[in-house]
Amino acid sequence: MVILRNLLAPVLLVTLSVLTLGFVVHALVTGSLALGGDATVLGRLYSFDSGLSNTAIALHMVAGGVITALAPIQVIAPIRRRWPSMHRMSGYVLATLAVMTALGGFAFILHRGTIGGPLMTTGFSLYGALMLIAAVQTVRYARARQFDIHRRWALRLFVLAIGSWLYRVHYGVWYALTGGTASTLDFTGLFDQVQVFAFYLPYLLLLELYLRMRPHPA
Repeated sequence: MVILRNLLAPVLLVTLSVLTLGFVVHALVTGSLALGGDATVLGRLYSFDSGLSNTAIALHMVAGGVITALAPIQVIAPIRRRWPSMHRMSGYVLATLAVMTALGGFAFILHRGTIGGPLMTTGFSLYGALMLIAAVQTVRYARARQFDIHRRWALRLFVLAIGSWLYRVHYGVWYALTGGTASTLDFTGLFDQVQVFAFYLPYLLLLELYLRMRPHPA
């Protein structure tokens, strides 16, 4: 049992790394293409006459890809206990990149708007604002050594950090089951409109219910 317990953290780490590698590579490649100006690949995300929006979306994609990989590692208890220094260091990195992800998204939306129009703009802006708040609060309460409150905000940040991955999972499952019913190329279909909130709000609600049922989350 001791051997299995000692192997648990490395096995979990490797498993999570493999699961998130594809998404992270996609985000990094997309971000690089945005900086390089590959309009063929990026389509409507790239603008020929706007270096600001291209840089903003590159920052958003690259930072977002990295926090998607880091977030699961932060919530694995064996890793926190065995390597507390790594947990603290990667936590600061995660929070910083979460802020950069949110600011990059805000800059892009303010300069270019979103493909899906006002509703998508509202949903994505709320998502960015919640991520920004969660990142700041997570670090704030950690530094204040109020660890119970820190854990709550860290779990909220975790849910938001994997939101981009969940967004794509929702679409993948929906298209596999329905062939893309109620989804359009300009993201104005009913499913698209629901999705701009569904990839993070229901999960945050479930988390809040969990936190109220279990005052001291593991």
